[in-house]
Amino acid sequence: MRTRSPLTTRVLLTCAAIGVATGLVGAVAGWLTPVVIVGTAGVAYGLVLGSHVLPGIIAQELLRMPFVALLAHLIAALVASAFNPAWAPRFLGTALLFGLIQEGVAALTRYRAWGAWRFFVSAGIIGILVAVVVGFAADLARLPLWAQAIYIALSILGPFAWTAVGLAIGAALRRAGVARVPR
Repeated sequence: MRTRSPLTTRVLLTCAAIGVATGLVGAVAGWLTPVVIVGTAGVAYGLVLGSHVLPGIIAQELLRMPFVALLAHLIAALVASAFNPAWAPRFLGTALLFGLIQEGVAALTRYRAWGAWRFFVSAGIIGILVAVVVGFAADLARLPLWAQAIYIALSILGPFAWTAVGLAIGAALRRAGVARVPR
């Protein structure tokens, strides 16, 4: 007896479309990263890096099923890498990390809780992780205390802001009928 995969052609194509669109956003974020880091001493980097939550948020909000966040993230990373090949390892690493966090939070609720709170839990985890990891990489201790505070706040708030954007996009796509997935 053969079982059908929940990742139908329709789901795969939807994830691909989300991945391509958000991969373009990721490519722009990649181009902006050096400008932001040099121009603002890196304090706004969390806002730029936070944009990478979009593929998974949109895919999960729209499709509400397992593995779509990870799939959309990986496609987005490949698209962004095409525009900035030097950043390919970073794009792929971020995609895996953010996608696995988003899938992990969804798995903890057994893919049954789709309230906004669940998406913001993953945004919080990602925001804290971004603040810590990039804080060490950027040598945050060399910045004045006010810049450290702004950096940490924006690193945590960036994924929250982009999650809200992703939820709005996903909900709009759902209302437009894009999410008609056969059950």
